[in-house]
Amino acid sequence: MGKRILNDICLWLLCGTLYVLFRLMAQKTEVWGYIGLFAAMMVVWVLLGLLFGRYRYSYKEAWFWQEMLWLGLTGGGLLLAVYFGLPHLPWSFSMTVALWMVGVVMIADAVIQLLKHYWKFALNMTVPVMEIEQRSNATVGRPDEPRSVNSIRTIHDAVLSLTTEEDYQMLLEKARLDNKRTKIVANRDRFSFMQIPDYQYDTLVDLTLLNDAKGINKRFCIVNQKLPDNGRYVCCYRPQEYVKKKILSSYPWGINYIVYTGWFIYRRVLPRLLLMSRLYYDLTKGKKRVLSKTEVLGRLYYCGFEVDEIVPMGHIEYIFAHRHSQPYPQEQIKVYGPLIKLPRVCKDEKIVYFYKFRTMHPYSEYIQKYVFDSRGGMNIADKSDDDWRITHWGRWMRRYWLDELPMLINWLKRDIKLVGIRPLSRTMFYTYPEALQKKRTRTKPGLIPPFYIDHPKTFDELYASENKYLDEYFAHPIWTDIKYFFMTLNAILFKRMHSA
Repeated sequence: MGKRILNDICLWLLCGTLYVLFRLMAQKTEVWGYIGLFAAMMVVWVLLGLLFGRYRYSYKEAWFWQEMLWLGLTGGGLLLAVYFGLPHLPWSFSMTVALWMVGVVMIADAVIQLLKHYWKFALNMTVPVMEIEQRSNATVGRPDEPRSVNSIRTIHDAVLSLTTEEDYQMLLEKARLDNKRTKIVANRDRFSFMQIPDYQYDTLVDLTLLNDAKGINKRFCIVNQKLPDNGRYVCCYRPQEYVKKKILSSYPWGINYIVYTGWFIYRRVLPRLLLMSRLYYDLTKGKKRVLSKTEVLGRLYYCGFEVDEIVPMGHIEYIFAHRHSQPYPQEQIKVYGPLIKLPRVCKDEKIVYFYKFRTMHPYSEYIQKYVFDSRGGMNIADKSDDDWRITHWGRWMRRYWLDELPMLINWLKRDIKLVGIRPLSRTMFYTYPEALQKKRTRTKPGLIPPFYIDHPKTFDELYASENKYLDEYFAHPIWTDIKYFFMTLNAILFKRMHSA
């Protein structure tokens, strides 16, 4: 209660100060006569708030409509008090001034309450976290038998109502639609999967576009529980790239990129912002969601699947995966905003979280091994060559080190030096020679690493570059960092060096 009363007093002082300043700018000589009146109005406002129970609850406990009702009663009561008390006041002022003052305070208070309640709404993720049931090994319980001719005909007609003959023939061959161990589901609601008996089918074919499916992660987790060990799951989605090409080809050049930018902000940026995520999904009900290949594959791995094959069919991609393990511990909600924190090994092997701008599609961290294996392993920059997890704008940001600008926060927190070795992920750190690992953990990492000067092409060259810097740094710390700083500036400004 005391905090809410104090907030109202501060609001009145602020509004009163602004009004006095406005009157002074208008060169009104009677302005100082209002100060006592404003103080009296503030006291009446607080007393009426106490009378109507306005301060009884915190904004977390009260509904927005209750706040507006209390605000209206308090403001109306104050205006009545001013109107009937005006003839008895010893100073002169007009009812118009009172109306303006009360109106400004009420509008300001309403905006504050709206923002507070929207904050509560945006952060109130009421969807419960799905509990993952631990299970022992399970084998398929249904016999391996072909379907009858009538059953196959029924499935054929049902599949054609959702997709094409070409898609049906592909699924018939790869997913064995003619076998009793294959179950077809085509329902946007994930609860239809809950009706499937456990371990009765070795293949579940989901013909609902994931772009329109409700609760994709929960859907995948339920399928994971229903399938036997190594059971197969087939799902489909419309890739983001198809939608982009469609928009760009549907409008004249120039206009098409304006339309695409608006679409991108609405469909890709807003759903990822912390304070917009819930509002966006409440308005769209999860329909027409934009999905990249990285996100779909990452969600599958996050939920315990491994991808076997990706089959593009027109504007739809079918993903064939198998159950590999239990899902990761499920979070209530995973919001991939523009700013991320990455764990890095620092001095004394302490793990410090470094800030960066996100340059990859959501869930990319769960398919790192999949991408590295499919692209021939990791390069010296802790990246895969031609890594398709990186977004188009992310690739541009990485080229000019813009994604690393938030690391200045770590520099201000003194987690990092201005010049020094690169902070490494645990995976990359433990690939280094043991002697170099020990050297690295004797000092803090830096914003400007020797990597940017030597630009090594192989791991041996990288190890040699860091060993050279560290040996020089341990012998002459200040001089070495000054030298490397100006060498980096020279490489960027005059040699046009940029990030890989």
